[in-house]
Amino acid sequence: MIEPLLSVLADGKFHSGQALGQALGVSRSAIWKQIKSIEESGIEVFSVKGRGYRIPGGLDLLDQALIEGALQADVRQRLNLIDVNLIIPSTNAKAMEAVYRDGHGSLYLAEQQTAGRGRRGRSWASPFASNIYFSLTWQFNNGAAALEGLSLAVGVALIRGLKRLGVDEISVKWPNDLLWRGRKLAGVLLEMSGDAAGECFVVIGVGINVNMSELAAETIDQPWIDLRQILGEAPSRNRLLAELINELVPVLEQFSSEGFAAFKDEWQQINAHRNQVVSLNLGNRQAVGICRGVDQSGALLLEIDGELQAYHGGEVSVRLA
Repeated sequence: MIEPLLSVLADGKFHSGQALGQALGVSRSAIWKQIKSIEESGIEVFSVKGRGYRIPGGLDLLDQALIEGALQADVRQRLNLIDVNLIIPSTNAKAMEAVYRDGHGSLYLAEQQTAGRGRRGRSWASPFASNIYFSLTWQFNNGAAALEGLSLAVGVALIRGLKRLGVDEISVKWPNDLLWRGRKLAGVLLEMSGDAAGECFVVIGVGINVNMSELAAETIDQPWIDLRQILGEAPSRNRLLAELINELVPVLEQFSSEGFAAFKDEWQQINAHRNQVVSLNLGNRQAVGICRGVDQSGALLLEIDGELQAYHGGEVSVRLA
């Protein structure tokens, strides 16, 4: 396991192979092998003869104790578990696999995803210990129809959490993206398991760009931004995660009882395409009209030839015309 070694190297200072071996109770050759594994995960490690190894700039590793310490007491009580992972294919995949074992209120985190994905099957750039990748399982009792607008309510919660860290000017792009001055900052991916007409679980997957290197972002096919660029420095990922969960859990509880209608007005104020001409990709056809926000259920309202038409989620994407 490379996690103990990463914890030592996270301070960004030089550590000799001998000192690392003594601290971790392994041989210098074992340390060398673990260093190679760390480099294979995409982390840069400097090696200088006579001085040892260091990770330039250090690492802001996720720490369960720090996260729990920053959570509000009532929010922590509503979480069943917090599962911190080093490198896994996807937090959503792990949550979906464990949803009936771990149950409601289970939070899965990862330093890196090897198969992270966004909506419509797109890949999600997931460099190690650089961004936020988490999935939260939540149980709902009124079937899939009552879940319309959930991704929009999640977006409201995320913006509330980001404002706690002084991040302003964020808007929401229907149905699941967070933008800063038109550039993508975060995305939401919801997956459901259970009875579509009754009791079901929803896995709420969130990815937020925190400290994305240009190299890691080469695969991104749209304008993007991260919190380091917005704030001038990358915020603590542990504090950021806690603030997001502090807002997300109460929003999910309110959504369970009141639906999206409770968040509609707030969402309208942060709508990225408010009163702009947009194009909807509806698979084999397109619709072009003026974005007039959303209705009580979260369906997108487009004014086309003077008439309002509602469009629901699924495989629908929207962009400026």
